[in-house]
Amino acid sequence: MEQLILKDGNVFPDKKVLKCVLKEDFSIYEEFMNSLSELVITPEWNYYKDGGAWLCKMLLKKKNMGWIAVFDGYFSVTFYFLERHLEAISELDISNQIKEDFCMAKPVGKLIPMRIRITDSLSVKDIITVIQFKKGLK
Repeated sequence: MEQLILKDGNVFPDKKVLKCVLKEDFSIYEEFMNSLSELVITPEWNYYKDGGAWLCKMLLKKKNMGWIAVFDGYFSVTFYFLERHLEAISELDISNQIKEDFCMAKPVGKLIPMRIRITDSLSVKDIITVIQFKKGLK
């Protein structure tokens, strides 16, 4: 299993740290952050002692839209949905691989995780589609 990389609670994951960790994927991270800003989504980095790493909540006002996690050389975004959202998600204009992975994901309580590894601009587009879908949920 892949390990989160931002484990030092004393080192805030600022641009300098993220650029060092993400390497060539840092430009994709910046593109993603710019897209979040356009959607009025606020990133909030916190160190979580229970997981021993930094994670970033994506907030729309007070609503948690998803989580950003950083691994060695890449980052991912995880969303959580209820079973009743499965059919609507299957209709989204996102990668079939994301849909297949989501259908195979093991629920965490009543929530089903959708984890998307960000590798290119197309991944960013897929995540923006999912965020726009989640913004419309009650």
